[in-house]
Amino acid sequence: MTAPRWLIATCGLLALSLSSLRCCDVVAERPTSGMTTPVDGLLVKPYLQLGDVLPGAVARDLRVLWQAEDQEAGWAVEYRPGVDEPWRLAEAPAMRRVAVPGVPPHRVYRATLKGLAPGGTFDYRVHRGGRLVFTAGGRAPRPPGQPCRFVVFGDCAAGTAAQKAIADQAYRARPDFVLIAGDIVYNRGRIGEYRANFWPVYNADVPAPALGAPLLRSTLVLAAPGNHDIERSAHDLGRYPDGLAYFLYWDQPLNGPIGQAGGPLIPILTGPEATRTAFLAAAGPAYPRMANFSFDYGNAHWTVLDSNRHVDWTDPDLRAWVERDLASARDATWRFVAFHHPGFNSARSHFGDQRMRILAEVFEAGRVDVVFNGHVHNYQRTFPLHFTPDLRPAGAPPRPDDRVPGRWTLDTSFDGRSHTRPRGVIYLVTGAGGASLYNPEQQDDPASWQPFTARFLSKVHSLTIADLDGPTLNVRQVAADGQELDRFVVTK
Repeated sequence: MTAPRWLIATCGLLALSLSSLRCCDVVAERPTSGMTTPVDGLLVKPYLQLGDVLPGAVARDLRVLWQAEDQEAGWAVEYRPGVDEPWRLAEAPAMRRVAVPGVPPHRVYRATLKGLAPGGTFDYRVHRGGRLVFTAGGRAPRPPGQPCRFVVFGDCAAGTAAQKAIADQAYRARPDFVLIAGDIVYNRGRIGEYRANFWPVYNADVPAPALGAPLLRSTLVLAAPGNHDIERSAHDLGRYPDGLAYFLYWDQPLNGPIGQAGGPLIPILTGPEATRTAFLAAAGPAYPRMANFSFDYGNAHWTVLDSNRHVDWTDPDLRAWVERDLASARDATWRFVAFHHPGFNSARSHFGDQRMRILAEVFEAGRVDVVFNGHVHNYQRTFPLHFTPDLRPAGAPPRPDDRVPGRWTLDTSFDGRSHTRPRGVIYLVTGAGGASLYNPEQQDDPASWQPFTARFLSKVHSLTIADLDGPTLNVRQVAADGQELDRFVVTK
């Protein structure tokens, strides 16, 4: 009689000596047409994700994901919630098989680390066939009442030196979590592009400005989708059969609105039936719901939205979902919103992409503090503002250029130093995460800025580092070389 696979793996784990525990040396991926060279069966090294969280619930668990060869290998995960805690064996990893045209079949594994001490550090290790192949550590989500630090940047995985330097700076900031404000990977959000430009940089084995950093394995990372990730053209799986990888490789809350293909939320998926079937099987429940979600971290509530053209945020049901989501955060001290396309932007590039302005009144009614965006490859910060759009007659189609005229009221007395209580919502563009910079000529030309713009920095790549401590939010914009570019404080 053959012993069950889980029993064989468990016995193998018990046989390991503690002296053998060390970080494995996983060779960086070298993709060729979407292929990588596996080491110990790993195609992509383990990384931390939030997983599904119910609205308003405080996250206590995290998930470890990794990608492996398409074969049975007896994978298992152990973890210990604290230095003095005994090692625990996680439940058997769940698996989804990715078998889309143009990419060799592979598997995405998920293991849940349950019962972590809120805000505490933990260690985890991954075994294959009873043999240790990877070990790392991280921090559990912080509960309300604990201070936290987060990092935000967008428009990043473009295979540039700047991308690697920003990854290194993010790692050195030691954040509790990182949020990517869209355009996660260039140019089409495809599997091969993730393997070339994303995993090797944000999960490098050592931190260095020229390499990247071991960020994903040790830090919770979340992401909003951008146009280079899931725009309408990406839904043509005949043209991009390994596209929409966002829905294959991220594991984020599935508490967003539900929509039908071809409706106001999601376009119709096209391409050969076999390709569509293979993608849907690999994406599981993540497609399309994971494009919009919310989560709570510490004293803050976050609402993450899909701002691509295929989403109609004038739709009453979609607007109602945002309203309900913000209203559910009545116990949160802070409310943040993140999406890719900024409604308020002074750059000449993408100036017409103003469609998300139509949610400004919803954000104000929901008492949102800061809206984080990418898309425009520089840094911009508005004065706190109130905006009233000029609404078109009911049933009129959206403007072709997405311009949303209206009236704004600015709190120009807010300076983030002596005056720190804003009257209105602050909109922050942090899209200088690695892709080529936009409009450096405008940095020293304030006459080219819109009246709502307080800061405009477009000559260097940068990231946003924010510290939350009770009623105080400290925000810094930091360049790829560590130089501080901007700083402001918000108090309740």
